[in-house]
Amino acid sequence: MDKIAYLSQFNLLQCLSLEDLREMDRMTSITTIPKNKYIQTPSSFTEGLYFIKKGKVRIYKLNTDGKQFTLDILNEGNVFGELSGISFGTREMFIETLEECDICLMDKSRFETFLIDHPRFMMNLLQMMSERIVNMNHLAYSLALGKLRIRILHVLIKLADQFGTGSSEGFVQIDLSVSHQEIANMVGATREAVSSILQDFVKEELIQTKYKTISIHREKLIRELNRD
Repeated sequence: MDKIAYLSQFNLLQCLSLEDLREMDRMTSITTIPKNKYIQTPSSFTEGLYFIKKGKVRIYKLNTDGKQFTLDILNEGNVFGELSGISFGTREMFIETLEECDICLMDKSRFETFLIDHPRFMMNLLQMMSERIVNMNHLAYSLALGKLRIRILHVLIKLADQFGTGSSEGFVQIDLSVSHQEIANMVGATREAVSSILQDFVKEELIQTKYKTISIHREKLIRELNRD
């Protein structure tokens, strides 16, 4: 598949004509990165705006004790990086592939001109940035103030909204291989504490679990949040 076909699948780029996509193609390079490889570390940061064509990446930080805290997981169509005054707040982050990824990198000088000539595209980009900030602030507030049970509920709903596939008897499967340790990294807790609460959720029929796979009953989880 050529790069124009790749680019046309980005949600951000749906407002562009075929001619505009050809111009984007000329200022974009695509790199395939294997699973579990770093796209960036805080010490290897380089300015650039990246689109995820295929795959999923994890954005995380380390605290002073070396413990990981996952800030977000991004999939196809998402953007990260910093370029020309546009920032998604990832400069000091570790960015790691969770599966094989196709990543598009924008050429800086051409992209600056492209933004000036395509105000609708720039508005869509700003909207995506605003939504990312709002969602991250909401999650940060929930993680800071909520009990661990509430924090896990928020994270499971967020993952289902991002990666949910299909629905069976009210349960939505999260299309992401996620371990108890990875959930612990998202809520700032120990794996043992998270495992205990997830076991309670299974008994309460809020979720169903298989090996690294979780399905949630979204309506029940929402009711739990409202009740607590």
